[in-house]
Amino acid sequence: MPSSLGSYTVSHTSASDLEPVRFVHTSEARRLLPSASRWNSIEIDFNLLPQSTMANDSIPSRYSKSYQYNLVITDKNYFKRCLYISVSTVFLILALLLLLHFLPSKHHHDRPSKNLTLALNQALTFFDAQKSGVYPNNSPVKFRATSGLQDGNSGSKPANLEGGFYDSGNNIKFSFPTAYTVTLLSWSVIEYHDKYADIGELDHVKDIIKWGSDYLLKLFVPPNTTSDTILYSQASLMNNFIGSANSDAKVPNDINCWQRPEDMDYKRTVSFCDNTASDLAGEIVAALSAASLVFKEDNVYSGELVTAAEKLFESAITKLDPARQGTYTKVDACGGEARNFYNSSGHQDELVWGGTWLFFATGDNSYLGYATEEFDYAVGNETSADKGVFYWNNKLTANAVLLTRLQFFRDLGFPYEASLGASSDMTDSLMCSYLSSQKMTLGGLIIQWPNLGVARLEYAVTASFLSKLYSDYLDLLRSSGRSCGGFGFSLDMLRNFSTSQARENPMKMSYMVGFGDKFPSQVHHRSASIPWDGQYYSCKEGEDRWQFSKDPNPNLLLGAMVAGPDQFDNFIDQRDKQEFTEPSISSNAGLVAALIALHAPPYLPSSKTKGMNLGIDQMGIFAKIL
Repeated sequence: MPSSLGSYTVSHTSASDLEPVRFVHTSEARRLLPSASRWNSIEIDFNLLPQSTMANDSIPSRYSKSYQYNLVITDKNYFKRCLYISVSTVFLILALLLLLHFLPSKHHHDRPSKNLTLALNQALTFFDAQKSGVYPNNSPVKFRATSGLQDGNSGSKPANLEGGFYDSGNNIKFSFPTAYTVTLLSWSVIEYHDKYADIGELDHVKDIIKWGSDYLLKLFVPPNTTSDTILYSQASLMNNFIGSANSDAKVPNDINCWQRPEDMDYKRTVSFCDNTASDLAGEIVAALSAASLVFKEDNVYSGELVTAAEKLFESAITKLDPARQGTYTKVDACGGEARNFYNSSGHQDELVWGGTWLFFATGDNSYLGYATEEFDYAVGNETSADKGVFYWNNKLTANAVLLTRLQFFRDLGFPYEASLGASSDMTDSLMCSYLSSQKMTLGGLIIQWPNLGVARLEYAVTASFLSKLYSDYLDLLRSSGRSCGGFGFSLDMLRNFSTSQARENPMKMSYMVGFGDKFPSQVHHRSASIPWDGQYYSCKEGEDRWQFSKDPNPNLLLGAMVAGPDQFDNFIDQRDKQEFTEPSISSNAGLVAALIALHAPPYLPSSKTKGMNLGIDQMGIFAKIL
C-alpha cells in the first residue's frame, strides 16, 4: 500500500495562469510477492524462511521512491466526473471481489481428484467381491452370493467361523493377512475420515472394516481362568486357516479345485493355534484396537473390540514366557499349510504393533511402555530382506511412523523420549531410502525386494501411503522438510514420490481392474473367471473350461489390483501366471490407503481451516489418551 495518498491544489484564474496540480506518490522500495510455488507460498505465510536482518531503507532501490507529475486541469467538471468514475470503478471491483469471496461455492475436485475418487470406490469394491458368509443383498458385486456357511463346523473344536474374506484368487480364508488388512484400512480411516466422508465412501469402508473385525472376534477364545492347563493350551485358541491346500491332487481342495465359493462342497479344514502364535496374536490385537477407534462413536461395539484385544494381549503376550513366543507357522497344526502362502519371518514386530495400537485404543501407558521397550529389540531381529518394507509380514516401518506421530503431536515425555526419538530418526531414514533408492524399474516403480525379480505393487502402494502420510504430518508441523545423514528432503519430494508410484507405466495400462481404458482381463480369480449363470460347475469343469482359458474373465473383478510387473516393467496378462495377475486383500488394503492419502482434501472455508486444510485428523487418534 502507498504510504501517502498525496495532495492536490487547483487554481481558478485564467487559462494562461493555470498552475499545475502536483501529486507526490511514495511507495516502499520492496514488496514480498507471492511465490509461484504453492508450497513455497505456504512457507512464507508461516514465516518459515529466515528473516532478513537488514532494514528496508538500508538497501538502495533501483527506482526512485518519489515521482513528480504535472497535471493541468482545463475543466473542473470533467475532472470531477473522471474522479467519480475512477473511485466508483474501484469500489465496484472491491465489492465484486468481496462478493465472490463470501458467496458459498460448490466444491469441485480437479480431474486428478475425480480420477482418485473413482479409483478409490473401485478399490473398495474389490473387498465386496471377497466377502464370505451370508452375502449382502445391496452389494455392488452381482456375481457373488452366500458361501462358506459351514466354515468351522468340521474338526475337533467346531465353531461358527462363517464370514471374513477370501484371501485372493482362491477360496481360502487366512487370519494373518485378514487382520493386517483390517488394521491398515482402519488406520486410513482414523487419519483421513474427512476425505472418505467428502467423497461418500466413509460408510463403505467402515462396512468393510466391520465385516473383517466381526470375523476376527470369532477367532479368539478367551482363556478359562480356572485351569492353568487350559490357559496354556487353549488360552488364545485362534483359527488361522480355513480351507485346504494339501498336496494330494486326488482330494479336492482350495488349490487344485477351480470352483466358485458358492459351489464348494468339499471338506474345508480348520487349523488352530495356541497362545504361542505370537505374531498372529499381535496382529489381531492391532486390528481389533485400530477398528475400535474407527467405531468409537458406537460405545458398545468399540468396547467389545477393545475388551477382546486386551484379553488376547494379556494371555498371548503379557502372561506368556517370552521363551515360548514365536511365529504361528512353526507349528504344523497351526500354520502347516499357511506357511506356503504367508510364512511369517518373526513375531516381535507384531507384538510391538499390537501394543502400540492398543495404547491408542485405551490410553493405557503400560501398552506404550511395552511397545517402546520392545521396539529396538524388534528392529534388531528384522530380516535384511524386510528392512524398509511395510506389508503383511513386517510392521516395523509403519510402527516407526506411528510412534513418530506420537512424538510430533502428543509427546508424553519421560520415559519415552529415547524410543520416540529413535522412531523419528528411523522414519526419516525410511523416507530418504524411498527418495534415494536406486532400485527402481525404468518406469519409476520402486523395487523393495529385488531378489524376487518382480516389482510388487503391494510394496509400492504402502511406500506411497507412508510417504504421503508423513508429508502431511510435517505439513501440520509447518515444517518444510527433514534430513537424514547428508541427505535432505522436502515435502514436495515426498509427495512427488508418493504420486509417482501411481502414475502411468511403460505398459500404458492400469494394474487395477476396471480403471482406465486398458487393464488386466485374465485376473487369477475363481469367481471372476467362471460365468455367473445360475449353473453349478464342478472342480473339473472349472479347471477344463476356465482356469487355463485364454478368454477374458466373464465377470469384471472391479478394483482388484494385480500383483504387478517384473523388474523390467513387463506384465503378462494370463490367468495361469498368478505371479503377475493374482490380487489379494492385503495388497488392496495398501492401495486404498495410498489413494485416500493422495486424494484432495474436502473443501472447507478458509475461516475454518486457518490456512491449513490437509483432510487429516491431527488429534483424533489421541482421543483415549489423557
